[in-house]
Amino acid sequence: MGGLLNRMWWGGDPDGVNPVSGLSRRDVFAVQKSWAIVYANPLANGSELLKRYFRAHPESKEFFRMLHKLNENEFDDNHQFKAHVMSLMSSLNLAITNLDQPEIVVAMMNKLGESHGRRKIDEQNFHDLKGIIVKMFIDVLKLDDKNLASWGKAVDFLYKHIFVTLKPES
Repeated sequence: MGGLLNRMWWGGDPDGVNPVSGLSRRDVFAVQKSWAIVYANPLANGSELLKRYFRAHPESKEFFRMLHKLNENEFDDNHQFKAHVMSLMSSLNLAITNLDQPEIVVAMMNKLGESHGRRKIDEQNFHDLKGIIVKMFIDVLKLDDKNLASWGKAVDFLYKHIFVTLKPES
């Protein structure tokens, strides 16, 4: 009886892996649940994320014309910085809230790859950001290994489809 109730609660096998995303229903739930905490304050959390990224990879500021001459203390007063933070967080929110519809997420990530490729952003820049996200989520959300594994699978899924179209122009 427990197995039937479990399947009804989850809408199917909670551990069955979606062939498009590679995520189980449990993975999607874990990512969405922890993301809701982050997205409750998108400007502050997104700002912190980008500041940590720029501290670890200061050369990446060059991709942001509005920031490359500013020091970190000036970021919070810069409306373009805030707009980019909100764009980043909104894009992540759309992707995460639609993980149960992975074909939609694939299309979104393909578009993101195209737009970032035009700006000469490469795979390594995304991998660098992933490291910052993981560290921040460990620090802020205190995620356990199981939740971190779910996040790792989710980010790998997103990146896979960004990288398909991420072709920096020469």
